[in-house]
Amino acid sequence: MKQSHNNNKSASKAGYKHKSTSAYQLSHRPHLRADAAWVLFQILEHGKSSREVMPKVFDRHEGKDNAWLQEMVFGCLRELPKLQYWLRQLLTKPLKGEQKIVEHLIMLGFYQLVFTRTSEHAAVSETVEACAAIGQHRLKGLVNANLRSFQREALYEQDIDVPHINVGLPKWLHKQLLQHYPEQVQEIAEQINARPPLWLRINALKTSRLNYTTQLDAQGVEFEEVETDSIPLNFLSLKTQNAIKLSKRTDITMLPGFAEGLFSVQDLAAQLAAELLDVQAGDDVLDCCAAPGGKTAHILESQPLLGSLDAIDNDGQRLERIDENMQRLGHDVAFGDKLNLYVVDAESEEVLSRVLNDKQYDRILLDAPCSATGVIRRHPDIRWLRKASDIVNTVALQKRILSQIWQRVKPGGVLLYATCSILKQENECQIAEFLATQSDATLLPIHKNDTAECPGLQILPGQAQMDGFYYARLLKSC
Repeated sequence: MKQSHNNNKSASKAGYKHKSTSAYQLSHRPHLRADAAWVLFQILEHGKSSREVMPKVFDRHEGKDNAWLQEMVFGCLRELPKLQYWLRQLLTKPLKGEQKIVEHLIMLGFYQLVFTRTSEHAAVSETVEACAAIGQHRLKGLVNANLRSFQREALYEQDIDVPHINVGLPKWLHKQLLQHYPEQVQEIAEQINARPPLWLRINALKTSRLNYTTQLDAQGVEFEEVETDSIPLNFLSLKTQNAIKLSKRTDITMLPGFAEGLFSVQDLAAQLAAELLDVQAGDDVLDCCAAPGGKTAHILESQPLLGSLDAIDNDGQRLERIDENMQRLGHDVAFGDKLNLYVVDAESEEVLSRVLNDKQYDRILLDAPCSATGVIRRHPDIRWLRKASDIVNTVALQKRILSQIWQRVKPGGVLLYATCSILKQENECQIAEFLATQSDATLLPIHKNDTAECPGLQILPGQAQMDGFYYARLLKSC
């Protein structure tokens, strides 16, 4: 396996730039509620992702405490509109500067009182005590007063006549869903706020479904098997022989065969990519915007006789995650020089040409930058990190990348366009416009209602227990 880096300093794969902020190192002593409030403060006030800041607090705690921390943070993010609404009823004057973190501490107290089994005494007293941990001793009385008033006035029992607050979504996203899915908004919102299932994909190059499920049984790990013949999805049936859904969330590193690479964690919707791409023996494949490499690995496992697979991403650190995953799964050894990893800005013709030369491909997977609105249930911070204006910029970025990458498809080759979005302008509208303007592109239907005017397959969150995903297949004329 070859790995190449260049000095390109392009934007992240998602195409979003967060608010600039000063150093955000933890300076207070370890304290569960203080740490949870700090994480919320970093996400909501400084635009940091949970992936950036959660590890910083996890390093300060262990086991059940970290599970509690994640549940509190993700729970607050899911219920944020209600928590903010209640806060506004009680806090007459917003806090500013370094004191702003105390607002997040108060909302954490609300969440414990309403949505968890935490005792009322612990929810109030421990949350008040967290003020001292973060150096806001003078505001302990304010926190205590707000939590006591919240209990006394039973604000959580009062009706909230604001639709987007009731469904736990930012106003802009609720408006988008009303426009795109007017009859399904409530159901989509419920699925967005649901706890996601944990899907595994068995590494068929190292073990079989039967052998691996036997190992799970031996360790007492409960799971559900997808029917091996097919799974119905709208007008589509796909084989899913290597998919397993765990009945309970667990530490995946403790599952049998993790270190040996017997499985990957991958949502079932993402597992459809390799089958839809349908790589044949001898095919040259390009996996564009490939990090962290789940689909890359699945393509290799689905067609070990492929000619080559080049995986590109514009972020060197994310590319290293692909490398790590390939090593754990054993694909670095199994495929050798057939597998190549490159740091490449996919919208730059100059960089593409310098790294890939004039190479064209039989199959291309373009896992395009998107809003990630289809995977909010896995990453609740997404809904608060994204803004309506971001979508316009992302659609433009998608268009530029699609135009560049299309030039890399061989005549007669196939490009599979994929996103983890549920917004039509990133998906159906993007592909419909491309088909209308690109004379050598035709739609390769995925299902019977897949047309150039209404192209692709849109999976909504929770459909067949999957994340929200979109796929469209494009055929290049000879």
